[in-house]
Amino acid sequence: MDKLKKVLNGSDSAENGSPLNEVIEGTSLGWGTRVKGFLACFVAGIICSILGVCFLWIPRRGLILFAVFYSIGNISSIGSTMFLMGPVKQIKKMFEPTRLAATIVMFVCLVCTLCSAFWWKKAALALIFCVLQFFAMAWYSISYIPFARDAVIKCFTTCLA
Repeated sequence: MDKLKKVLNGSDSAENGSPLNEVIEGTSLGWGTRVKGFLACFVAGIICSILGVCFLWIPRRGLILFAVFYSIGNISSIGSTMFLMGPVKQIKKMFEPTRLAATIVMFVCLVCTLCSAFWWKKAALALIFCVLQFFAMAWYSISYIPFARDAVIKCFTTCLA
C-alpha cells in the first residue's frame, strides 16, 4: 500500500529532496483526505451523470439538462483523480502521448455535447457526442491499467475476425 501511495503522490521519483518537492509535500493533503476527496468527487460525478440521463426524458429542457449534468459528471469523475495524484501530475499524465488522443477526443466531445444542446438544439447529435464522450473516457481510463488497451484491441480484432 505504501508503494501505491508513493506512486500516486509522485514521490517515487529521484528528486525527492528538491526544494519544490518539500514545498509541495508541506502543502499537500494527507492520504486519508485525498481518498475522501477522490470518493466524494467520483460519487458526485456518477450521480450527476445518472441525473443527466434521468433529465433526458423531461420535455423541452431535458436535452439541455442532460448535456449539462452528463458533462459535469464526466468532469467531476476525471477531476476526482486529481485528489490522488495532485493536479499538476494529473494534467501531465492526461497529456502524455499514450493518453493525448483520448483526452482531446473526450474534451472535444464534451464541448460538442454542450454546443449541440445549447446552440444547435440537435438531440440526436448530443446523444452521439455523449456516446463518443463515454468511449473516449473509457479508453482514457483503461490507459492506466497495464496492457489493458492491448487486451481490448486484441479482443475486438478476434471478435471481428
